[in-house]
Amino acid sequence: MSFSLYRRPGGVVFLDDDRDYLEMLAEVMPLDWYVRLFLRPVACIDLLLQELPRWEADAWAQQEIINRWREGTSLIPQILQYWREDGTTRFALTRVCVVDYSMPAMSGLRVLSELTEWSGSRILLTGRADEQLAVSAFNRGLIDQFIPKQSPEIRLRLTDAIQSLRYLPDARHQQIWRATLSREQHALLSDSAIAQALENLTLRQGWIEHVVIGAPFGVLALDHKGGVSWLQLEPAENLQELAEMAESQGWDASTVQDIRAGKRLLDLELQLALGARQQAQPRQAFAMADEPARLYAALFAVHDDFSPGFMSSYERFMATCGERLLPD
Repeated sequence: MSFSLYRRPGGVVFLDDDRDYLEMLAEVMPLDWYVRLFLRPVACIDLLLQELPRWEADAWAQQEIINRWREGTSLIPQILQYWREDGTTRFALTRVCVVDYSMPAMSGLRVLSELTEWSGSRILLTGRADEQLAVSAFNRGLIDQFIPKQSPEIRLRLTDAIQSLRYLPDARHQQIWRATLSREQHALLSDSAIAQALENLTLRQGWIEHVVIGAPFGVLALDHKGGVSWLQLEPAENLQELAEMAESQGWDASTVQDIRAGKRLLDLELQLALGARQQAQPRQAFAMADEPARLYAALFAVHDDFSPGFMSSYERFMATCGERLLPD
């Protein structure tokens, strides 16, 4: 297990020629998912193909952040600017497509064969007679999962399958943000205990989007209302250097000793990156995994002046776009 370097909410598309089944799915899927429903294969295909240039533009916007960083521009202000300028556009991009196999106009596999350039995850819903075809499609890598419609607890099975695929790291995003990490930083994030601790922290904090960067080392995260947090990460061997920096800036001996012991951290690099006039502040630190601790962390709130804010938040996006309309 390795902690995802970039994650954000992604949309879910359902295609089924059974209107009643779509109505059931619309009612039982989690309310915080962006769900769109289709009765006609052509309309579903058209939507996903129309998203391709938007996916490309979004990936390029992230790559440009890395390119400018290599030329000396700080990462944190760029990521915050990316979130502000994008608004909520990225939340509408589809991550998972769920398709019924047996449809009169076009089979589910035929639909997915038209989407070879679309990089999202695919789930095929099957009847009893279709399961061998689904197994073959899975073995050939045409679908990520298949679920029989007659399965007991179909709602739970389908929800779990979609959620696991929504949480899968996007390979291109991983590659883009991996460039900011040192080998040692990446090794820490690939440690299963540390990765699980970070995952648990993400869930507790209610973050819906995050980016892991290596300069400075930490996680920049968004909550559903558009507020930003900074999770500062400090390898154990860096605590002495951070303590010396605090001492050179006039912090008292108690604070310096706490930093050296991994009990507190200072957001020196965050404030420097933001160009903020306020002084760096110490926050309580904690170990990311069991002893002996290899990585320490502390949570800092980023001032609202730098945050995307509610108008660009996932909550507002869902309030304005999240209605699950059945097609005519």
